[in-house]
Amino acid sequence: MPQRGRFWRELWALLLIPMAVGQPALGQIRQPAPEDRATAPPLRALLAADQAQVWSSLPWPLDRQPLLQAIDRSLTYLASPKAAADYQDYWLPEISRDLVWRSLQRLRQLVSTSPSQAAFRAALAAEFKLYQATGGDGQGTVAFTGYFEPHFRASPLPTAEYRYPLYRRPTDLDAWPQPHPSRAALEGKDGLAASQGPLAGLELVWLASRLEAFLVQVQGSAQLDLPDGRVMAVGYAGRTDYPYTSIGRALVEDGKIPAGELSLPRLIEYFAAHPADLDTYLPRNQRFIFFREVTPGAPIGSLRVPLTAGYSIATDKSLMPPGAIALIQLALPQRHSTGAWGSQPLTRLVLDQDTGGAIVGPGRVDLFVGSGVEAGDLAGRINTVGRLFYLVPRP
Repeated sequence: MPQRGRFWRELWALLLIPMAVGQPALGQIRQPAPEDRATAPPLRALLAADQAQVWSSLPWPLDRQPLLQAIDRSLTYLASPKAAADYQDYWLPEISRDLVWRSLQRLRQLVSTSPSQAAFRAALAAEFKLYQATGGDGQGTVAFTGYFEPHFRASPLPTAEYRYPLYRRPTDLDAWPQPHPSRAALEGKDGLAASQGPLAGLELVWLASRLEAFLVQVQGSAQLDLPDGRVMAVGYAGRTDYPYTSIGRALVEDGKIPAGELSLPRLIEYFAAHPADLDTYLPRNQRFIFFREVTPGAPIGSLRVPLTAGYSIATDKSLMPPGAIALIQLALPQRHSTGAWGSQPLTRLVLDQDTGGAIVGPGRVDLFVGSGVEAGDLAGRINTVGRLFYLVPRP
C-alpha cells in the first residue's frame, strides 16, 4: 500500500459527504420505500441511438487486469448466499442475480479474448443493452465523488504521543437503548474520556491526531503504520444510529472558512490555529463508528468482497443492482507533469460493489480510487456530475 504523510491533500468532498468503505457492511440490503421511485424509476432503458453513442465513446482497456479482477470479485459475491438474499426481492424484474451472473461471465470472456477495440465495442453493442440511472432529477445526471482508504501512523498501545483510540464494536451494541449515546457521551468532548464510559476496554489502536482518528471513522477503514514497522488494517464493524453531520459544512455555515476555500489542508490549518474548536465541531457529528482488525490488503466493500481501485463504485444498493457491471462517464481529475491538476473525459466499465452513508438515491455515485496519499489527492478532487449505466444482456 502507498505510504503517506501526516498532512495531506485537498479532500473537501470527504468533509462534506460521508464516504465510508462498506458502510453498512454487516446488514442486508434494504428494500426501497415506494417514495424512492415515486417521481421516476431509478433505471430506464436507453434509446438505441443513445446507446450507440455511449458504446462509441468506450475505449479499449490498455490494462485489462484490474477490470478482470473486479469482475471476478463480483462473481464471488454473486455465488454467495448474501447475493441470493439481496436479489430475492429486487425491484426491477428485468435484472436478476442469474442475469447479472451471466452478463459478467460473458463480459469476462469479451475482455479476455476480443482482438481489438472495434470488435469489443461491436460485441457489447450486439449483446448488451444499457439501462441509465435517472439521477436525482430524473434526467440522468448523477453526482460523482471519490473515496479512498487513508494511511496513518498509529500505536497498539497508548503513549504520550498516541492518545486517540479507535474502538471495537461493543458486544451488546444491538441491545443499546435508543437513542444511542452521542459522540460526546461516548468519548468526551475532548476525545479522551471513553475510559469512563461504555467503551472502556474496547480500544483497538491509538492515533496521534484526534482529527485523523475522526477521519478514519468517516472513511470506515484505514491502513495504519505501527512503530515496529508492521501495517495494521482496520475495517468497519458497526455504528451508532445517528445521521452523519459534516464538520466541514458546519465550519462554512458558522463563517469560519469560506465555502470556496474548504479543503482538508485548510481545515487542518484552521484547527491547528484553533485547537479548542475540535471540542466544539467534532461532537456535532454524533454518529460513531466501530472497527475490527482485518487482513491487510484491499478494503472490503458492502458486498463483502475486496474493492478494486478505479473499478469499484458505491451506489444506493436498495435501487442499483449489487455486483453488476456498470459504465460511468465523467470528467476525471488528472495531475499533469507540471504538478497542476486538470481533468479529462472518462468512459469506463466498473463494478457496483459498495455503498456508503451518503450514497442515497439514484443520483449519487462514489468511485473508489485506492489507498494512501496519491489516492487521497485524486479522491478529494472528484466532485462533478456525469452519467451511470448498467449493462443488461439482450434476450
